[in-house]
Amino acid sequence: MKPVLRLFANLWTLMGHPSQQHEWTLDEKLCAIREAGFDSVCWAPSSELTEGARRYGLTFVGGMATADATEFPHLLEDLKRSGTTQVNVQLGTDAMLTAEALPLCMELVRQAKALDLQAVIETHRGTCTETPEKMYALADAYQQATGELLPVSWDFSHFAVVKHLVPESFAEKLLLRSALIQHAQHFHLRPFNGHHAQVPITDGRGALTREVVDWLPFAEATLACWLEGNRNSGRELFICPELGPVQGGYALSTFPSSWEDAKILRREIDRLWQRLTA
Repeated sequence: MKPVLRLFANLWTLMGHPSQQHEWTLDEKLCAIREAGFDSVCWAPSSELTEGARRYGLTFVGGMATADATEFPHLLEDLKRSGTTQVNVQLGTDAMLTAEALPLCMELVRQAKALDLQAVIETHRGTCTETPEKMYALADAYQQATGELLPVSWDFSHFAVVKHLVPESFAEKLLLRSALIQHAQHFHLRPFNGHHAQVPITDGRGALTREVVDWLPFAEATLACWLEGNRNSGRELFICPELGPVQGGYALSTFPSSWEDAKILRREIDRLWQRLTA
């Protein structure tokens, strides 16, 4: 059975859209997400979001961020009540070494499993997976301690900036751990280059930017790597065209609308998927 692609939008992308003074309501944002062809929406849980996602037929992908294990029970229970089964986690701090991050990670996964939640650890700045070295050390320690592969939510943009990579080496340097990539169910596919974790998708005239054209072969290689281990698995693959607004430091003030660009990026990712699974 073929795997199923679930493209989800992060509400973060719609912060301050269409303007700070006239930001859309949650209902308007969810309606736009559905109309743009997304399957799912991601954010921290709330009763309003749970109801809104249900109203528009969207799957809810939960999110949480913490470095404190004592927060796990109430955060995970809130997510369980939201109706999600998928939880994207920004875990720990950038100061954590593997010996400190490992028990935190193991406890998170244990508590999530007890609630029938799938917690995945995002590769992200300011967390215990901030660099490739820290991420792979944690993954190796987790596998040694549990006999299982670490559940990862991949965002390669942070690693590319840490290493100042050029497009020709994206796949060579970033797709090193095929087993971890194929085990994953979550990817945040944000176009990047070696100095910017996010680049504009369009050039102001509707055409794809040179930076995105240079990045698309890496996106295709990532999907091909995942499919190599999952082509007949029937698994769901959750992918977020992860574009952030000016708030947070990802988009620059001269970039086009993050939301309008995210819709185009969704189309490009879906096009690659359809070609690879034909």
